[in-house]
Formats: sequence, structure tokens, C-alpha cells
Amino acid sequence: MTPHRIFNHDIMVCTHESVIGNHLYSGRVLGLTDPNDIIQLHPDLKSQWDTITEHYGRIGLSHSKNVIWDVSLRVLEDYPNLEISLFFFGNPGNKVGCDEDWFRRVDSDWLNVVKFINCKNNFIHLAHQLGVSVPLTFCFENKAAIKDLSEFSYPCYFKPTISVDGAGIRRCENPQQLSQILTTFPNTISLQIQVEVTASSFLNLQYCVVASKLQRLVVTSQLLDGYTHIGNCYPSKHQPWDTVEPIAEWMTQRGMKQVFAFDVAVVEDATQTRYLAIECNPRFNGASYPTGIAKKLNITSWSCETFKTRYCSLENLDFSDIEFNPKSNTGIVLVNWGTILVGKISILLAGTVQKQNELRSILKQRL
Repeated sequence: MTPHRIFNHDIMVCTHESVIGNHLYSGRVLGLTDPNDIIQLHPDLKSQWDTITEHYGRIGLSHSKNVIWDVSLRVLEDYPNLEISLFFFGNPGNKVGCDEDWFRRVDSDWLNVVKFINCKNNFIHLAHQLGVSVPLTFCFENKAAIKDLSEFSYPCYFKPTISVDGAGIRRCENPQQLSQILTTFPNTISLQIQVEVTASSFLNLQYCVVASKLQRLVVTSQLLDGYTHIGNCYPSKHQPWDTVEPIAEWMTQRGMKQVFAFDVAVVEDATQTRYLAIECNPRFNGASYPTGIAKKLNITSWSCETFKTRYCSLENLDFSDIEFNPKSNTGIVLVNWGTILVGKISILLAGTVQKQNELRSILKQRL
């Protein structure tokens, strides 16, 4: 069987090395692969390989078993004829060992559109040009450009213009809090101040570009614990594709490929519902992995959440009685399984909302 794709969904190119467990995220793409694909995994995941593949085998989820236990991007150079799938096409964190020139040689148009839209200020400017509704946002080249903190409405959000997974984003209740943040923020980095939206919910709208054609994937609702994003659920009653499609089409025309997504706020009052685009993630995101698995298993109603656990190995967990059952279309699927090594695990719960609640209660007892 000739391989046609190679997957490397290591996220360390985008995240801070001090965050515990981020080096284990490369495993969550396993459920999106096909048997004839190649997948790069962090060697620390070897200890969990037998258990996760047995789990996927029991529930009927096909996947690659062609593993390279090395997440170095240099490995990709050995497979120049394969289609590549990466968490992020580029080097947003300017990490050593990640050669941006390599991305440029592979596909300069793709790299350029990712770099452009990954800048939050560029996103806001483009949204204004294309008539896409966004929250009131003030964009600055650097902190010295901010003259009067009282001009902003509070609460507001301080955002570095380049941030992955919310890194550096801070909520400010008043000018004093914003002033404290600015004191330690570098002088040379651009930023934005975004007024807080009174939203009833937040959505994730996923697209995929295949053969230069833009495809709508799914709308999921974000699950929040306070202000922290802990998961997603599907389906959503909201389908505001028209809100962000001008930007999605703009990106496609300029060479965007594969999966990307928008965060959208839902603002409801007595007379109308409005949708405001918050940002675009020009890459795979947390919702992409359960979405891909649900599509392969024909799951039509699901949620996916990250749970803390006292265990540090999949071998300690027995979910045989609640594993996904293709006949009933209910049960659980392990998604981000490698992080069990640091006491957390992302799990898809398939079924009606009532069934998901039942599964969630069982999981919390066993984890």
C-alpha cells in the first residue's frame, strides 16, 4: 500500500516549551489518518500505542500504523512526494529547528496567507475592508502608540497580535489592570485592545480547502469554563457562514490549503441575533480532531471535552462498557490520548445531549 500523506501535528512550533504536556499533542491526529498514511509521533507516546490502537480497533476507527517516532520537521524532507498535513504551516514562534525557508519552498502562497491572517491586526483590518462584522477593536503597532487608557470601554481584552491558543491574551476590568500588563509587555510587538462582547455563546466555524476549492465543514459551539475554552459540541443551531465567508474566500483565492477556522461570538437580544467574527485560526484547531473522527464514524451529535485524571496511563482506564458503539451511534472515543501521561485526556462523547451527560458523569467517576 503506497502512502500518499504524512501527518505531523506536533504543536511545539506554536507553543511555549514550559507548558506541561504540549509535546504530547501530536497523537490527537491519529484518528484522522488512513491506514496508508504515515504519522510522526513523539517518542514519549510509545507507551500508550498498544492501548490506543486496540481502542480504535474495537470501535471501528481506521488509522495509520506507519509511525515515525520523531516529530522533527526535517523528517518531511525525506518524503518530498507526499502530501503533508501539519498543525500549523509555518513557524509563528520563530522556533530554532523550524526553517521557514523550507515552508516557502514547499508552498510560498500558503505560507504567506497563513502569516498574514495569523496576525490579529491584519485580520481586523481585512474584516473592515470586506464588510465582516467584528467587535470594536483598537489596533496598535506597539504599546507606545497607546496614549490614553481611558479611551477604551471596560472590560476589554489585551491581545498580542500573534498568539496561539490564547497565549498572552488577558482580560482587563479597568485601566489599572491594562496598565500593569503594558508595563511588562515588550516595546516592539504589535497588539490590540478588543472590547468585551456580551455574547450568549461562541462558535467555531471550520473550513477546508481541497484542490483550491473552499468547503464548509462544521459549526461547533465552544464549551467554556469561565473564560477558559474546554471543548466543543455539535451540532449548533447557529449557522452563520455568511458572516465569515468573505474572508474564507479571500484566503482561498490567495493559496490557503487544508483546514482553518473562525471564532465567532453570538450576540442575542430581544429583537435580533448578531454574529461577530473574533479571529481566524489559519490552521487545525482543537475542534478539528473530534470533527474529523466524528465524520469518519458518522457521529451526528457529540461533544468533546478535556478531563483531568488521577491516572497517567491508558492501561489504568477501563471504558469497555461505554466505548463508542457503531450500532447505537453512542459512546466515547479517546481523542487527545497522549496527554494522559500528564494527567489529562480529551474525549469525544457521542449521542444525544442526555446521553452525553450520562457518559460525562461516568467519566468523572472513573477518571
